Formats: sequence, C-alpha cells, structure tokens
Amino acid sequence: MNEYKRSVFIPFLSLDITTMLRKKSIYFQLLLVNFALIFNSCGGDSSESNAENSKLPRVAIAGLAIESSTFSPAVSEKEAFHARRGEEIFNYYPFMNEDSINRSRAEWFPTLRGHAIPGGIVSREAYESLVGETLERLKENLPYDGLFFDIHGAMSVVGLDDPEGDFIERIREVIGKETLISTSMDLHGNVSWRLAGNTDLITCYRMAPHEDALESKKRAVDNLLDRLESGKGKPAYKAWVPVPILLPGEKTSTRVEPGKSLYAEVNPATQQEGVIDAAIWVGYAWADEPRNHAVVMVTGDSKEKVSQTAERLATSFWDKRNEFDFIAPTASLKESLDMAIDSEAKPFMISDMGDNPTAGGAGDVTWTLKEILDRPEFKADSGPSLIYASIPSPELVEAALKVGVGAKVSAKAGAAVDDRFSPPILLSGTVEAIEKGDRNAEVEVVVKVGSVHVIVTKKRKPYHRESDFTNLGLNPRDTDIVVVKIGYLVPELYDMRADWIMALTPGGVDQDLERLEFKRINRPMFPFDKEMSTPDLSARLVPSSQEF
Repeated sequence: MNEYKRSVFIPFLSLDITTMLRKKSIYFQLLLVNFALIFNSCGGDSSESNAENSKLPRVAIAGLAIESSTFSPAVSEKEAFHARRGEEIFNYYPFMNEDSINRSRAEWFPTLRGHAIPGGIVSREAYESLVGETLERLKENLPYDGLFFDIHGAMSVVGLDDPEGDFIERIREVIGKETLISTSMDLHGNVSWRLAGNTDLITCYRMAPHEDALESKKRAVDNLLDRLESGKGKPAYKAWVPVPILLPGEKTSTRVEPGKSLYAEVNPATQQEGVIDAAIWVGYAWADEPRNHAVVMVTGDSKEKVSQTAERLATSFWDKRNEFDFIAPTASLKESLDMAIDSEAKPFMISDMGDNPTAGGAGDVTWTLKEILDRPEFKADSGPSLIYASIPSPELVEAALKVGVGAKVSAKAGAAVDDRFSPPILLSGTVEAIEKGDRNAEVEVVVKVGSVHVIVTKKRKPYHRESDFTNLGLNPRDTDIVVVKIGYLVPELYDMRADWIMALTPGGVDQDLERLEFKRINRPMFPFDKEMSTPDLSARLVPSSQEF
C-alpha cells in the first residue's frame, strides 16, 4: 500500500460502527473508495495498476547550476557542468531514490541537469548546447503537469543577460504555460523579473554555508507535488521585492548575525495560512549585470499575507544592511602569515579569498603561493609545515607522472588563465603523492618545496573535506598552517580549524567590491552608495506564468 493510500485508509480502522452510521453518507462513500484503493494495491490486475499510474502527475526535471564571475578572465565550457542525463539524475537527489515517497508520487521524466564548480563566464556555445539538449529531451515526453527547475541562479553567459530567465522562457516555449514549474535556487543566485514571471513556485537555501541544499531542493519538489495532488495548481499570488544591496557571501553568512536572525525569519513566515513559501536571495556579487542584487519573493494564495510578508522580510534585510561584516577576521596575506607562524594553534587556517574557485575565481592565481614560497620561514624542510590547496598545472602533473613518487620535479604552475597579479611560478620539489580519478581535478600531485606541501592539479579543484587531504597522504589536523582557496570555511574545514583568518588577496572574486569596476549594476546600490535614501520596498505582484 503506498503512502497516500495508507494515509487515507488507516483512519477508518479507528471508527466505530455507530459513528459510521451517524455519518453514513460521507463515510460509506469514502469507505468504498478506499476498498477500491486497497484492492488495486493488494491484488488488482496489471491493467488496473497501469491505469492508476497513468493518473499520477507527469513531472520533468531540468537545470543548470554555476556561479560565474565576470571579473575573472576564465571561460567555462560545456564539460565543466558534468551533465547528468535521464535516470542518472536521480543519483543526485537522495530524496528521490527508487524507494522514496516522492519517487512514487509522480511519473518522472528527468532530462538534463548540469552542475559546474563556480568559474568564469560560460561560453555561448556551451550554454546553447546544454540548453538545446535539454529542450530536445523535454520534447520527447510532452505533455507535463509539472517541472522541477533546479538551478543556481548566478550563471553569466557571453553576450546574454539573465541566462536563467532566458532558459526558463525557452522551456515555457516547449512545455507551454499550463505546466507548473517549481524552481530551487542557491541564496547567492539572482531572481530577475523574467525568472519570477515564468516560474510558479520558487525557493532557495536558508543557510550559508549551504548545509540545507538538499533539504531546500526537496522542499521545491514537495511544494510542486502538493499543489498538483491537491488540485490547487499555480499559486494565486507571487510577490517580488528587489532590495538594492550587493554583498559577498563572506559578509552574509547565516552562521553569524545579522544573517542568522534575518534568515531565521523565513521559516515562520511560511507557516502562515495562505503562504506557500518565502525566500531571501543575497544575490551574486561578482557579476556586473542589472539583475545582480538582493531579492525577496513570497508565493501563496492570500494576496494580503503574500504581499505583507515579502515587504516585512525586505525591510528587515534593508534595516540590517550596516550590520553585515566578514564572518571571520580579515587581514593582508603578510599579516595572516605572520599570525599563523607565531601561533601555537594547529592547524591555523588561512582563506586565500581573492581566487576562491567556490565563488567563481579562476583558481590558478599564483600571487599567494609566490608570497608563501618567498618567505624565509618556509625555505627549509624544518620550517613550519604548510599545505597549500591548490594550483592547477597540467605541465607539472605530466612531469610528475613520468618521474613518479619520490623523484624530483620542476615545472611551471598556475597563471595560465589569470596572470593579472602574478606570472606562472616555477615549482621545484619532491613528488610526495600522485592520485588519479578525482571528478574535478582528474589527477592530483603533492610537491614538497621546503616545508610547504603544494597540491597541484591537472584541473582546478576546491578543497572542502578532510578526505581531500588525507587521500593524498596529508594530515591537515597535524599541520601548522593550511591555506585553502576559499572564502568562509565550509563545515568540515570550519570544524577542523584551531584558528582562522581570511586573507584579502587579489583575484576574480576580490572581496573589496568597491575597487572592482562595476558598470552595469543598478544604482544606487548599497554599499557603493552608502548615503542612498530608503528605497521603495513595496511588494510587486508578479503576473501568473500563464499571463506573463
């Protein structure tokens, strides 16, 4: 018996005959329906079972996810998205495994879902290829009752503003306007008016770091299925409020105030009668496009509740704007290294923020590594132990593969993409480890230079987990200093740190936004225009996707 049948039938087991007789009209009708359901689940023939399945909603899955810095010279190509197709898409969603309730609530038609490490702007060819394939796959199983649209929201594409708005609009041209679309996003994404208009249900993460990513995606699916099963369909109202704030994630983490209390307001807002979901987008700070700014959206069936809730959340965000600050202490790289060398805390972690590949940096800026290797403290093998993660160099990886572990290697590394701050660096040292098969790096090599272990990759890779290091024979917990190309520390690294500082280093995701050359964002915008007057934060009701 499936979950729906069980939830409807079991209550009848507790009813006494008197109650049934007293309310016989409704109860006997429902009882007959439920005996029919039990018959189908326990012994009905296959044709009846197929008939029942044919009544399940038909739901497609599609999406592309990437953060794209327009301040980086890097270009992201098709292969960066590691696209999953068809049934393999289910492997990405634990809440959609074969035995899950959600899997049994609909007939699913997964098309294409790609997820890339944040990077540079996406080439137009890559975008058109992935979108074109998605649209062709959608055409194969028309019509659909619903579509789960799983995106990040911060993709930039050469020659195209608002790619996600363009993508969903082109999906609508294929599936029509009747289909219910539920969109899941990263809170660092951007919600344009076009994206808001073409979607019906929408939500985003409520935590940064994104420990609730899968929970949020499940919420988007649950909202979609609930509206289809109940027959309520598209929400009557969608409220959209643009908030003229553009801040980096390192200043808006929900671990600390004021982000913590701001996002704590979201879930209670969704518990109101007449509200389906509510969400706050911080927006993506390293792309120079008009859609890049914070947004609040609320969906539901009560015009008053939806509008008031959106305005309240937007006002709360605006009122807290001057309270946002970096989640951890910041300093120059020199100051950071001085502190780490003098500290007895182990490991002392340093975030090399400017070239953070988890935010869109090219990942191959050599400036920080050069500064480290130039320090006299790290010249000798007996110096403070330091792990540097990481720098890409196909050339050095190839040389290391030829000579093997234990041999000397010398080759240039880094700055193949972003050489604006420092040229390629000559790495000469001992190969201590070689690991093949990583999904992103493909090949990883550890080169020992003085007291520094430099992780060199064939392709760029962010280092998030302790296993990323231990798989290479490194022990970060017993290392004096660990330098990672990241902004705020993700949970595993955060829990590992004995001390931590964020270094204000150069790169495509420079944390000093005010020294970047923004030309196309809407102005006035906080913090660029600190004395700007209070903006209009009234709710703008978005037309239904059927009318948009």
